[in-house]
Parts: sequence; C-alpha cells; structure tokens
Amino acid sequence: MKIRKSRGTGTVLAVILSLLLSMGAAAARSGGTMTLTLTSPAFEDMGPIPARYTCEAENVSPPLTWSNLPAGTKSLVLIVDDPDAPDPAAPKLTWVHWLVYNIPPSMAGLKEGAGNLPLPPGVLEGIGNSKRRHYSGPCPPVGTHRYFHKLYALDVLLDDLHSPDKRQLEAAMKGHVLGEAVLIGTYRMKGR
Repeated sequence: MKIRKSRGTGTVLAVILSLLLSMGAAAARSGGTMTLTLTSPAFEDMGPIPARYTCEAENVSPPLTWSNLPAGTKSLVLIVDDPDAPDPAAPKLTWVHWLVYNIPPSMAGLKEGAGNLPLPPGVLEGIGNSKRRHYSGPCPPVGTHRYFHKLYALDVLLDDLHSPDKRQLEAAMKGHVLGEAVLIGTYRMKGR
C-alpha cells in the first residue's frame, strides 16, 4: 500500500499524537482503565458461599479483598444484601446482612470474621434486617439465594450516621460514588 504525503500530513499526525497523549494522561489521572474489583478467597463470583459463613455453621464474615480504587477515594462502603428474600421464586424484599462505612482507602480488604469483631477505629456499621450491627450470614428459608457484596468508593468520609439502615446510608452516599464493585455468592440451606 502506498501512502501519499500531503502538506498537512505532519500537522494531522501531530494533532492525533497530541490527542492520544492527552487521553493517556487523563486515563492515568483517573486510575487508567483499571476497574474497582472485589474478590474473596472463600468463594468465586456467582459461586456457592461455604457453610462456615452462614447460620448453619460459624456465621463469620468471609474474607474480602479489593483493588484498583479510583483516584480521589476518601472512603469505602460495603453493603451485603440478598434480593431473593424470602423465596427466590417470589421475592418480596431485599434482606440486608451487613452495612459498613468509612472504611479507609488504605485498607485492602476485611479479614475473615471482621464482621463479628470490633472494626478498626473510625470504621462504622449500620443496622441490617436482623436489627443488629455486625455481620449476619446467609440463612435462606427456601431455595438458593444470591448474596450481593457491594463495595463503593466515595469521594468523601461520611459523617457518623448513628447506626443507619441501608436507605439512610445510600442517601448519604448519593452524589459521592466514584466507583462500584460487586461480588455475588450463592447459598442454599441443607435440606431446603
């Protein structure tokens, strides 16, 4: 293929190169093309949650790790809920299992059992459907339920909301979410 040069080719190439460089700089400032990720060494996305983390066993919170926080992240929020309650065939409500906010961006995760122990200073919890703070594991009455572990990167540190419910926490987060990651685990009680 023969490329024909014209007088303006150098100018066009310079403009294209300048655009590509500025796009690259903008991507670098915003964390590049990396996306906030949330994983657990205990279960894979859309995989079964081990019984250890449920009401059928120890009921401890699973280990969670995250990476690729967006630039400007000042705090993280974790919401764990089940949209399949009480029956996946006829869901009527979303059951909230755990609410954690003001997680510092310096933390790369929560260790196993963190939801059953006092959290680091400044990290606060809300009230789920069990009417208590702390983690409350899967305990589905019927069928296989999905458990959404949702991590939000915020551009602010939230005020102390004094044990908020999910609605209050989401209202406080509004307009401050820089990124979101979701990890879904499933669980079905033995014999149900």
